Amino acid sequence: MMSRNMAEEDSKNPDHRRLGRELDLFVFSDLVGSGLPLWTPRGTLVRDLLDDFVWQLRKKRGYQKVQIPHITKKELYETSGHWDKFKDDLFRITTREGHDFALKPMNCPHHIQIFARRPHSYREMPQRFCETTMMYRDEQSGELNGLSRVRAITIDDAHVFCRESQVKEEFLKVWDIIEEFYNAFGFSLQVRLSFHDPKQPEKYLGDKKLWKFAESILREIAEEKKANTIDGIGEAAFYGPKLDFMAKDSLGREWQVATIQLDMNMPERFDLTCINEKGERERIVMVHYAVMGSIERFLSVILEHLEGRLPLWLAPVQAKILPISDKHASYAEEIARVLGEAGLRVEIDSSNETLGKKIRNGKSEKIPYLLVVGDEEVSAKTAAVESRDKGKVGALPLPDVLARLQEEIRSRA
Repeated sequence: MMSRNMAEEDSKNPDHRRLGRELDLFVFSDLVGSGLPLWTPRGTLVRDLLDDFVWQLRKKRGYQKVQIPHITKKELYETSGHWDKFKDDLFRITTREGHDFALKPMNCPHHIQIFARRPHSYREMPQRFCETTMMYRDEQSGELNGLSRVRAITIDDAHVFCRESQVKEEFLKVWDIIEEFYNAFGFSLQVRLSFHDPKQPEKYLGDKKLWKFAESILREIAEEKKANTIDGIGEAAFYGPKLDFMAKDSLGREWQVATIQLDMNMPERFDLTCINEKGERERIVMVHYAVMGSIERFLSVILEHLEGRLPLWLAPVQAKILPISDKHASYAEEIARVLGEAGLRVEIDSSNETLGKKIRNGKSEKIPYLLVVGDEEVSAKTAAVESRDKGKVGALPLPDVLARLQEEIRSRA
């Protein structure tokens, strides 16, 4: 049996697996399989809120949503080069007719097929596609670790098809999206220039000139942004160099979070072009990027970074109303109705526990706001407000409670 000291020490350890259980966000099932998380209503809400935040940032910069199937023929990945590089990591499917398919381990070749459905004029460039979708990789059992390493991976993927002259502008737009997103979680970012290793040319597609040109563009972009950069020789994707954004969490650990990749090889392999001003077919380039990357891995990082204290805008339950006794239940329901109609996510603790126990339960659930109501609050039409992050606020009229919470949500404080 675990000793009391060991149990107390475990409760202080910000392990995302423990926090996920306490916040009721996700669960793993032996019957479903290792590395295949199942998301509860609360966890699904958190995922959707994160995804919508990324979508709003993209939407105002001209992105369009697309959707692709979860399986594909082997030939697609043979053309892209993924089959040779990753065939051992694929979940493979053989149809009754003997055709080879795979559960998709990445999305870019599918998005390429959407772009290639018809000719594009230079006036239509760039084309910006995005999709949040699951992909699957046959990770080894010993490498699986909570949400940090899974077999079903949800990616907030995006691909920009553009002319070479548009690369810098598109990279800078993506950079702005990434900075705005990570600022909301208090991360400061460092940029790694993830280039190819010229001593191991067999690991990469394309010729030396293409790589040199692509890497020079990324270095120029980083210099223009006056970014704090580090070199990452050998960290490039097999089809192109990338900018990897590195973040330190509250425990001092460094994580690679977002990434932007420049790809001149896939357009060559799939013969992607646009019709330029002279009426000629002009080779285009691709920008691949994800803001969160894997949503599963991102959530593992921020749960530990924030020790489970999700900001108000992201918390599944934003406020919990604590009536002191049954006679205050009607007023508690009135508060819940007013806040709920304004779009807030509210619950009432209608248990028979003491007020002290209700408060302790609310704190253990890391609810951002607890609203206590008793005789005084019913009489004055107020609520005694306690903030998870700032302590006791005091009695506030209901309109003031609503205004306070709405402003905090709006500002993503």
